[in-house]
Amino acid sequence: MIIQSLLDIYTSCTLCPRACRVDRTKGELGYCRLPADIVMDCALAHQGEEPPLSGTHGAGTIFLSSCNLRCIYCQNYQISHSLRGQSKTVLELAKVMLDLQKRGCHNVEPVTPTHQAPLIMEALCMARAQGLTVPFVYNCGGYENPDVIRLLDGMVDIYLPDFKYGLEEDGRLFSDAAQYPKYAMASIQEMVRQVGDDLKLENGVAVSGIIIRHLVLPGRLENSMAVLKLLKEQLSTNVPVSLMSQYTPISAVKSHPLLGRRITRKEYKHILDYAINLGFENLFIQQVSDNAMNPDFDSKTPFEKSVDPDKK
Repeated sequence: MIIQSLLDIYTSCTLCPRACRVDRTKGELGYCRLPADIVMDCALAHQGEEPPLSGTHGAGTIFLSSCNLRCIYCQNYQISHSLRGQSKTVLELAKVMLDLQKRGCHNVEPVTPTHQAPLIMEALCMARAQGLTVPFVYNCGGYENPDVIRLLDGMVDIYLPDFKYGLEEDGRLFSDAAQYPKYAMASIQEMVRQVGDDLKLENGVAVSGIIIRHLVLPGRLENSMAVLKLLKEQLSTNVPVSLMSQYTPISAVKSHPLLGRRITRKEYKHILDYAINLGFENLFIQQVSDNAMNPDFDSKTPFEKSVDPDKK
């Protein structure tokens, strides 16, 4: 019944706040430019996620083509800005999930599932019926329709949303996403209602809960502080927050006055101090290169969970 409700959305698509209302079952294309199909770039055991997700054998990451945001600085632009990939049936995607479990992955984690959610969730149900037992991670960009997230209640074990923008103007400028803070907060509140405001672990590996990711952008510290302030005021300082330092300018923004460089250690420390001073208790942090323009900067620096200022 829930799956059918999700599938029905394709006929007048409102899967995300853009509400294009095209009939994707008839090949009409909205912002994401995909019909009602599954298009996957690749699936692999990913060691670069937060430690409770990657564990020892990797997160079962499924990279999906296209996106409902297409941020101008996207670190995965080759995938998210592209329609190229492998077309999959629901049965084939279910097999991908089962294969990731067989390879020892601690979870299955579709990346940017929003615009393909109905068929992904149908594949998940099929995979579970065939023996999938690892947690299902919903790794999304935060620009979600809360009504759609509500339909996922009981199917998602771990939510992994971005909260990219606390400032409305930044969402419009960098992702053409009107009212991003409003939709992100409403959706995350619904996620927390479903899975709680913490992360439950078994043997150091996440089995349920939420991690909210925020990528710190160079020169936009006000945006990062606004995100943290909104989380404190409208959610909880107990919620796990992953402060990401791995921003790397892609060729499209190399000459951008703000986004044309990496963040500095000073910028990142400022945001980390701000989060700690607000009272956030569960932070995942990354190391930052001393030289923001250092070409050897490793954008896959492992995450470290810490609320100890001495570890900054």
